[in-house]
Amino acid sequence: MSDDPQGQDPAQDDEPDVRFTYANERTFLAWNRTALALIATGVAATQLLPEFHVAGGRQVLGIPLIALGALVSVTSFQQWRANEKAMRRRQPLPRSPMALVLSIGIGVVAVIAVVLVVRGPK
Repeated sequence: MSDDPQGQDPAQDDEPDVRFTYANERTFLAWNRTALALIATGVAATQLLPEFHVAGGRQVLGIPLIALGALVSVTSFQQWRANEKAMRRRQPLPRSPMALVLSIGIGVVAVIAVVLVVRGPK
């Protein structure tokens, strides 16, 4: 027997409005497009850039981009799942770590790029 006057178990998950479900999915897909772009850019950096005057410079620049793409992909799935759970339970959506993850990652890659360029030929 349920304590809810309407006969619903409060622990049971509700089906959210389909518009919110689709919006959550679109956001997830957008973050994954970003992840794919980071991975593709990292692969291109390791394979297509001319050699830097630092040994392994292309890899030093490209591998963090690939790793950041993987991190964005995994984090976006965790965020999508947490949002789905919150919507079904009619709870506030959790704060997204995506902006912080991407900002720090791109900042680190930018510092690496600056160091590689500054250490170029004199």
